[in-house]
Amino acid sequence: MNRSTPMISLLLAASIAVHDFLRRWMPTNVIRDLVRTRRGLKWGVPAMLLAVPYFAAAYWVTTLLANGAPGWLNLLVLLCVWSGFKMLWLGPISIVLLLHARAREFAARRRGRAPSGQAGHYERAMTLSEGRG
Repeated sequence: MNRSTPMISLLLAASIAVHDFLRRWMPTNVIRDLVRTRRGLKWGVPAMLLAVPYFAAAYWVTTLLANGAPGWLNLLVLLCVWSGFKMLWLGPISIVLLLHARAREFAARRRGRAPSGQAGHYERAMTLSEGRG
């Protein structure tokens, strides 16, 4: 047995735990999960406005860094920029998902209707004869 196997499994378990924590508790992930539901797709474009405070915070922290703030604040700038871009992409993605969902709903409604004009002569005759009986 390889000695590195327990270390790899420990790292894998830790990364899964961190991923689950971030997915459940970080604000941009919670908003993203809410917007990507069918009911929330209409809120994708307004959610794009949340990118503005993230970019503003990143700009503010960079001015602090330029004036001699500690270097670890660069991580905060990176986090704000990443979250800003995540919110910025939420709008176009939600529009595409909304159009896809509406197309599926339209197709389902259309399949559930009476026979369309595209049905052949035999299909129309069968449905008419079933209705008389």
